[in-house]
Amino acid sequence: MAKRGINFRNLLTLVSVAILVGVEFLGVAVAAGWALAGLFGLSQTLETVLMTAFGALGLYALVIFMQRAIAVEPLRG
Repeated sequence: MAKRGINFRNLLTLVSVAILVGVEFLGVAVAAGWALAGLFGLSQTLETVLMTAFGALGLYALVIFMQRAIAVEPLRG
């Protein structure tokens, strides 16, 4: 069975999507934490905690998204 090489076109697509979607997910997550903290008048510490927690959720969403994107755009072949 012959080894199939990396499909660089799909790799470039996946890296580009990861950057674009990752920035959007993280931007929305951190902005939501900042906005909720400002809306409820929370302290700086709680604002940081909210932004960190929402940022972690954004990263998790990015990981799930990339797993599904890799399933559609295989790297080998």
